Amino acid sequence: MAETGPATRERTLERLWPTWSVWLFVVVVAVGFGLVVAPFGAVVAEVVAVVMVIVLGGLLLAWTPVVGVDGEEFVAGSARIPLEFVGTPEVLDAAGMRNARGPGLDARAHLCMRGWIGPGLRVPVTDPADPVPYWLVSARHPQRLADALVRPR
Repeated sequence: MAETGPATRERTLERLWPTWSVWLFVVVVAVGFGLVVAPFGAVVAEVVAVVMVIVLGGLLLAWTPVVGVDGEEFVAGSARIPLEFVGTPEVLDAAGMRNARGPGLDARAHLCMRGWIGPGLRVPVTDPADPVPYWLVSARHPQRLADALVRPR
């Protein structure tokens, strides 16, 4: 992750990969689909279970977001915001994230969270024309992401 020139910023991106327990859940659900069609035969049940593992696993991978700094933008999944409209981020541990997405949540906030990742960031939006007060983003390495957001602009 090297800088490409004096006018561009370093890319600090993190993919929010699912944990082993999420993959186990995918397998259990796929086996459940296989059991539903088990009256049609063992071969049908096995084929459905394998196909469902592939389909559900593919969907899970396709929906795995990327968060971080990409050039002059903050990226959270498919959403992007120029760094000039990003305030000083607040690093949240797992307990802080639980509060931030529960009783401390502003309904106008932009959310890019994954339940299998405890810590994260609350990133204020400083654009007065934007109705979103902040982005709440899951991150396994929130301090690294916060450091990338506050580097001299």
